[in-house]
Amino acid sequence: MNLVDGIEAFVKIAELGSFAAAARELNISPSAVSKLVSKTEEELGTRLLNRNTRGLSLTQEGEMFLERCRVILNELKSAKEELSSISCEPRGKLRVSMPNMPSFFVPLISRFIELYPAVMLEVDLSDRLVDVVDEGFDAVIRVGHLSDSRLTARSLGNCPMNLVASPEYLKRYGTPSCVDDLSSHSCIQYRYPSSGRTEPWPLLNAGAGDINIIPAVVCNSTDIRLGLALNGKGIVFMPGLLTEKYLASGELEIVLGDIVGRSYDMNIVWPTNKYTTPRLKSFVSFMVENFNLS
Repeated sequence: MNLVDGIEAFVKIAELGSFAAAARELNISPSAVSKLVSKTEEELGTRLLNRNTRGLSLTQEGEMFLERCRVILNELKSAKEELSSISCEPRGKLRVSMPNMPSFFVPLISRFIELYPAVMLEVDLSDRLVDVVDEGFDAVIRVGHLSDSRLTARSLGNCPMNLVASPEYLKRYGTPSCVDDLSSHSCIQYRYPSSGRTEPWPLLNAGAGDINIIPAVVCNSTDIRLGLALNGKGIVFMPGLLTEKYLASGELEIVLGDIVGRSYDMNIVWPTNKYTTPRLKSFVSFMVENFNLS
């Protein structure tokens, strides 16, 4: 038996929770997965999994072995990637995570695919705080800096934030002239997926800073909030990278522009030990060159 195959099968079972799910991921039969794990247990002389009618769980030895296995597989993957980097053409799988803003990222992803057809992108669109290393991402685009010594980052620019609404909405309900006027308007607020908290609006009201909004709509999708604003359903606090083209076309207008008190740094972050691969270098360079926050 190839011990590496047994280790990979064991890790997949631990991560996915069943032989069937691991088998689908590894593209082999559940019985083959079971045999690989049994052979691994036999070779190690200890039981790694508790198997019963209620499902699977790791033994104490299995928990200890799992952490070592992840390190082994990551090191093996890095070694393979270093050897493959001898070839100059970017190719292979690249797992990336980006904020859940399809209208902004789809054109970027499309251009990258056209330039590097041999790279297979696996894209996670999510606003949650991901663990770049432990979740196996090659690169992550996020607001702000992730404080982790295992990571390297490059700036993609500074993203201004805007309060916006459609001309139709403002014509119907009036344009707010001060922060207090927002209490009589339909405000569409964002809820953070990770914490469940609503996003504060950093409006400068005589030095008061963030203010509490009583929202008419709360939503965890940036694109849906943008769509509601475009359809005249209220005022929304949005990244400028999403509102720029609609402000230029007149479909949206800035509200209380002189008292919005925040902008965000956008960064691309990756595990330091992965930057040897041509596909990751190409992806980072592409994003730095094409991420337009003007």
